[in-house]
Amino acid sequence: MNTTTPPLLGLMMDVPLTVSSLIAHAARHFGDTEIVSRRIEGDMHRYTYRSCEKRAKQLAQALIALDVQPGERIGTLAWNGYRHLEAYYGTTGFGAVCHTINPRLFPEQIAWIINDADDSYVMFDTNLARLVDGLAQCCPRVRGWIAFADDSHLPAMQSSTPLTSYETLLEPHDGAFDWPLLDERQASYLCYTSGTTGDPKGALYSHRSIVLHAFGASLPNAIGLSSRDSVLPVVPMFHVNAWGIPHAAPLTGAKLVFPGNRLDGKSLFELMEAERVTCSNGVPTVWLGLLDYMKEAGVRFSSLQRVGIGGSACPPAMLRTFEDEYGVEAIHGWGMTEMSPIGTLAKLNSEQSQRPPEEQRRLREKQGHVIYGVDMKIVGDDGRDLPWDGVTFGELHVRGPWVIERYFQKDDSPLVNGWLPTGDVATIDQDGFMRITDRSKDLIKSGGEWISSIEVENVAIAHPAVAEAACIACAHRKWSQRPLLVVSKRKNAEVTRDELLAFYEGKVAKWWIPDDVVFVDELPHTATGKLHKVKLREMFREHVLPSA
Repeated sequence: MNTTTPPLLGLMMDVPLTVSSLIAHAARHFGDTEIVSRRIEGDMHRYTYRSCEKRAKQLAQALIALDVQPGERIGTLAWNGYRHLEAYYGTTGFGAVCHTINPRLFPEQIAWIINDADDSYVMFDTNLARLVDGLAQCCPRVRGWIAFADDSHLPAMQSSTPLTSYETLLEPHDGAFDWPLLDERQASYLCYTSGTTGDPKGALYSHRSIVLHAFGASLPNAIGLSSRDSVLPVVPMFHVNAWGIPHAAPLTGAKLVFPGNRLDGKSLFELMEAERVTCSNGVPTVWLGLLDYMKEAGVRFSSLQRVGIGGSACPPAMLRTFEDEYGVEAIHGWGMTEMSPIGTLAKLNSEQSQRPPEEQRRLREKQGHVIYGVDMKIVGDDGRDLPWDGVTFGELHVRGPWVIERYFQKDDSPLVNGWLPTGDVATIDQDGFMRITDRSKDLIKSGGEWISSIEVENVAIAHPAVAEAACIACAHRKWSQRPLLVVSKRKNAEVTRDELLAFYEGKVAKWWIPDDVVFVDELPHTATGKLHKVKLREMFREHVLPSA
């Protein structure tokens, strides 16, 4: 006889966590809050959350009329703008999947991704028409290509690509549409890793994971958005959903400002000033351009309060410039496509905020502390947990409700005992602050000892003449590998090889100092703005170090 007592369940409404609930909330309770976009057409567009939801519903009606079924993938090749935001909600709102595609990838990679995702339709910005023209011939299962434009701005295509303007698609529909109550575990967004080695892999997010991530991103210990903010996501909407800002902003009622495809320092500064932007997020290369422009122009921010910096390690010198010269809080963070993407942010608690300034700064230069929704640990080669002493480093593993369990279209799970190996090598200190020491594939092993390429790069970037620096392993007859530093100089700045190597003295262990320095006009970057170390290793594969 079974005498097990059933669990006592709570008596609460069972309301699913769906993506559409975010835009519905913003339209109903922050309906007049602005969404401002710099359009590809060159002008500025303004409307409200209320108008955005209506047009997203029109898009849902239009896709249903095209016989798009729940679960089908709708691709987007677009920059940050209001039509792209409508696609975020108009596709997912009725059960389809919004598949954001990075237009900076090689065309062959993009075609592979579209075919692997089996996209039914692809929406695109008109300045990407030439790219789409070539892709259409390689993606025969795409039923139609939709240009984010009206008929008067439809691009001329060389091929017989079936093309429709977005505005014509929406026009017959009135937006009188009720978002269906979906299962919160249904797929919502599909985002592929950049795939610098091997084929890209798809992270398929659920409605539940997206909403939980939006809550996490909005916390004071994270981006800290509220209805008092005007937020400008510099990070592209095709790069892990702009780090969740298009979901966190409507959740909190923050004003959204979209920069389109103009991400140069002058354009960003002028837009920030015009729209009283208080918060912005992007990768270090973008902030470098903004800071260089501000220094040359002699201008200062009047409204910006904080910037999130992630995508690759932020140089300590950049954090200091934002804070000491411009009074802007710089929040160092870390995450992955597989994590939706936020994992950690360097925000101090009450006790840490009372420590000496230099100790506070050392903490904030790390990738930071987890927010609720993420757990992490470091493990050794034997798979055992390593101590949180700030010195011992191991492979970083993570888990949580917005971390993938497996990749799209893959049967095997990458998890190890329920944890996702990140491929990053890290330390965690007694405060719970994590510091990435390197990607496992970027560590340099010299004479049996490890050298962190990131630490070597950070010293170089602190030199006033250096714009960017990358440290890679170079073959060495005696030591197996030694560090080679590849540097691009700031405009009108000069520094010699010997001067730069002398700059390292007293800052790192002597045997960490690079054996050689190579100056280049510009360092290569991946499609998401990270230093392209795979390409650098190819470029300097035959480089002979003086010590060798």
